[in-house]
Amino acid sequence: MADALLVRGGRIIDPSQEIDKTANLLVKDGKIAWLGEGNPPDDDFAVLDAGGLIVCPGLIDMHCHLRQPGGEKKETIASGTWAAARGGFTTVCCMPNTNPPLDNEAMMNYVRTVAAREGIIRVFPIGCVSVGRKGEELADLNEMEMNGAVAFSDDGSMVRNDDVMRRALEYSRDFNRPIIDHCEDMSLTKDGQVNEGSVAQEMGLPGIPASAEESIVKRDIELAKETGGHVHIAHVSTEGSVDLIRAAKENGVHVTAEVTPHHLTLTEADVLKYGTLAKVSPPLRTKQDTIALLRALNDAVIDIVATDHAPHTKADKDCPFEQAAFGISGLETALGSLVGLILKSELSLDNMIAALTVGPAHVLGYAKLGTLEIGAPADVCLFDLHREWTVDPEKLATKGKNTPLAGRKLKGKVMATTYLGNPVYMDEGLKIEGR
Repeated sequence: MADALLVRGGRIIDPSQEIDKTANLLVKDGKIAWLGEGNPPDDDFAVLDAGGLIVCPGLIDMHCHLRQPGGEKKETIASGTWAAARGGFTTVCCMPNTNPPLDNEAMMNYVRTVAAREGIIRVFPIGCVSVGRKGEELADLNEMEMNGAVAFSDDGSMVRNDDVMRRALEYSRDFNRPIIDHCEDMSLTKDGQVNEGSVAQEMGLPGIPASAEESIVKRDIELAKETGGHVHIAHVSTEGSVDLIRAAKENGVHVTAEVTPHHLTLTEADVLKYGTLAKVSPPLRTKQDTIALLRALNDAVIDIVATDHAPHTKADKDCPFEQAAFGISGLETALGSLVGLILKSELSLDNMIAALTVGPAHVLGYAKLGTLEIGAPADVCLFDLHREWTVDPEKLATKGKNTPLAGRKLKGKVMATTYLGNPVYMDEGLKIEGR
């Protein structure tokens, strides 16, 4: 049986090397071995026909919730990585708002051990900034970094104490690990449920103002400027935040940022259509905000796309709006949602792939991920740009069926995903010859 795999005849797009051409790709011994036309020097390989497909580096999700430990009814590392592979992802970074939180060496080792045993792709843990995510006492970032943490965040909550955030940013400066902040001033959001505006008024619900996000973005940028640290702004949702990030980058502040597929493709008006399935934090905003976010992604003011995959049980969403959980399940629909923007000429194919591959790899400081360079891990995503499919929540691999896209027809379907050269997902229409 051949131990090498030739991905033949696909359109290879690798923004890290500025490659966009029809060619063949050989993976062997878990690494990218060769890229070119014709046959590789190795004469013993199986073949995967990629004719008509896009072949790109495996996607990287810098922000997802795998819920384990403590939330296994919603998701597990096993189910979440399977969903990720079906979405084209070969690396995911799991957020620390679990129960107990990922705030120490033992929890880092727990995630890594379970991921090695039960996951099917790479899982990087993100450690808490503060002990217990309470925002009061700085966690031992050095201990967690030495045991696998790739970044730090109190996600689900902002880092409340300014001094704790400042000291975390000093650490990031010295050890080259980003501090990811969920920018939300809770004193301004109170019991907020949706974006403050006409939809909130129509639904009779407390609103969440843009200033709740923007005030913390401004604070974080100022602290990053003072310390020289690296702040990464999670799930940017407003035009005002974009303006602050753009100005900070122009002034040399080490700030990076992410946007989710749902904040690029949905607005507050969709809450009227989909109810609690469109309840997310930060909330879906206005069309003007969506336009600003898309422009910022195209201009590289926003560096990456991250799913903020937030799986929930049916009971979490099938309840009165005020009681429903925040969050959208997005690992398996991310690429299809973004391809819709490409087909409308609102986002370029190269920018989309960059924002899902080399972009997050760069933010995390992993030069050998998000690329098809020779010698890099053989993490590969193959997708059909024009294949149409219907989102059926019951057929999703994630335990969390909470998506506002249920019944929606999307174009852009992942056909195969390889992790370290091993096919971890293949559409039933594909097969490997010679194995």
